[in-house]
Amino acid sequence: MPPASTKAAATNASADTRLSPGAPGYRRTSLALFAAGLAAFALLYSTQALLPAISAEFGATASAASWTVSAATGALALCVLPLSALSERFGRRAMMTASLTVAVAVALLVPLAPNLESLIALRALQGAALAGLPASAMAYLAEEVRPKALIAAIGLFVAGNSIGGMSGRIVTGWVAQMWGWRAGLAAVGLTSLLCVVAFRALLPKARHFTPGPLNPKVLVSSVRTHLSDPLLVRLYVIGALFMTVFGAVYTVIGYRLVEAPFSLPQGVIGSIFLVYLVGTVASAAAGKLVGRLGRRGALYLAVSTTAAGLLLSLSDSLAAVLAGLVLITAGFFAGHAVASSSVSRTAKTARAQASALYQSAYYLGSSAGGTLGAIAFHAGGWAGTVLIGLVAVLGVVSVTLYGSHSARVAARRPQLAAACN
Repeated sequence: MPPASTKAAATNASADTRLSPGAPGYRRTSLALFAAGLAAFALLYSTQALLPAISAEFGATASAASWTVSAATGALALCVLPLSALSERFGRRAMMTASLTVAVAVALLVPLAPNLESLIALRALQGAALAGLPASAMAYLAEEVRPKALIAAIGLFVAGNSIGGMSGRIVTGWVAQMWGWRAGLAAVGLTSLLCVVAFRALLPKARHFTPGPLNPKVLVSSVRTHLSDPLLVRLYVIGALFMTVFGAVYTVIGYRLVEAPFSLPQGVIGSIFLVYLVGTVASAAAGKLVGRLGRRGALYLAVSTTAAGLLLSLSDSLAAVLAGLVLITAGFFAGHAVASSSVSRTAKTARAQASALYQSAYYLGSSAGGTLGAIAFHAGGWAGTVLIGLVAVLGVVSVTLYGSHSARVAARRPQLAAACN
């Protein structure tokens, strides 16, 4: 006769009405959020591969044109936390739908921007709208999908993010080569519109969401608690610094490749973002790296890989530059995966707000990296951009070493107290 605990577990499992593989709504949910991620990240970085063409049309420097990317990621960073609070009141599905709808509507206006200032303003509005997606998608899945199936569902959403970010840049690059950068942005807008229609048609209504009151005091208290945790703060800084490297490199790389000695056409430059596929592999391998090397060991390996890629990219050989991009991308995604997963394990309460703070730091790093990398490129060429990346890498090493030192000090305190007694 099975023990009572086994019976209780079986009863709870059978009573769990959340989605699992094989259930009618599970595949629809996974595909819907894949489409949402595809649209969101294609839109968020849609101008990145087009920066040289935007600079040429408006007579703008690389640092000025880079704000078409930095404004979007910066606005997203600032809006993630408040929109996560709104999703608690109005529902994840409603928030995601509103977010994507506004972002696509703005996307259809972006190609009509008459000058750089209006383009930057529209991109900032687009980034603010898109903040509602990451703020709600993870919570929706956690509420509607069984725990054992949650990792696979989140994995498909993240894959949509990665593929959307990559394909958006590739599509804009090739379309822009034939018909100009405005046509490239229009193509991404129309493609994203189709993704949003599919998202809305596929995503089942939430069955396990319970609206909560809007309570700014609780939100402020949660944020204060997380920001007073030294480990969480270090993880936020690490995420921001890794993204500073990534934002600087991929914002400026188009300018480098369009110039001599490479002189690549716009479509080929857009295709460089196929390197993102390396990031998918690196993210998947991060868990195994942590198992073998520990969290700090995995971070050191990610940092070393990123630094090696930055130095290799200084070469005037196209093959060496591409190899450098592969290493930078692998190191970044591995480091990001380690840091972001550590946040949810470290936070004991209000995990949604802890993750939202990480996303804010992450996208602020992207915004800062894009702007600083472009300024450095304008002042000192690609070597200047690489220097920004190396400084950020050194920052990750410093924060990780400080964390190791703090852990050793904390471990010695009980021993010292015992010795004194």
